[in-house]
Amino acid sequence: MIERLDTRKRPTLRDHVSDALRAAIISGELEPGVLYSAPWLSERFGVSATPVREAMLDLVKQGLVISVPNKGFRVTETSDDDLDAIAKIRLLLEPPSVRSIVGDIPEADIPGLRLQADKIVDAAKRGDLVEYVDADRRFHLMLLDYCRNPRLSQIVSDLRAQTRLFGLAALVERGELEKSAQEHHTIVDLIEQRRGEEVERFLRSHIGHVRGIWAAGNAPDGVG
Repeated sequence: MIERLDTRKRPTLRDHVSDALRAAIISGELEPGVLYSAPWLSERFGVSATPVREAMLDLVKQGLVISVPNKGFRVTETSDDDLDAIAKIRLLLEPPSVRSIVGDIPEADIPGLRLQADKIVDAAKRGDLVEYVDADRRFHLMLLDYCRNPRLSQIVSDLRAQTRLFGLAALVERGELEKSAQEHHTIVDLIEQRRGEEVERFLRSHIGHVRGIWAAGNAPDGVG
């Protein structure tokens, strides 16, 4: 069940709805091939239809949904080959990039990273997949921000948006999502200890879950 949103968290309602819809698509709350109307989505998310339509048009531009005139929006399907390629590209980009800036993250910023990790764990405990995916996205982009390379951050953000994590619901049912969520605290611990090589290795394993347990166990050989 998609949770109703606290729209006070975002500076604009359109941005808030866009982030939540994107997370719902990634987590499988909104299913590929299914046609969703703006009124139905607005009722689910507890907002008016206008910001939903605006947000969905943003997602159309990103290729996450297709607009069906006078009917609504259909979530696009992503093939296993696409997901394999996305995971491999992320493995090439993220772990070495984060390793390169471990020594540049100020000690004063560590509590903020821990707070974001806490949000991921809290969402996992509540079984809120939409919030989990969004909090996870924010955490990883916070790390990449220290690279001071907006193009890198945008590429990774786009890749994450195209990922599908349909295995998360099964993890919630088995009570295992919280364990996966705790990995973000391990990442912060390694950063705080300035253990760059270990951060890189751990991130490779962590991102590998995208094509492993988080993606319903459909990982190809060598990934996950």
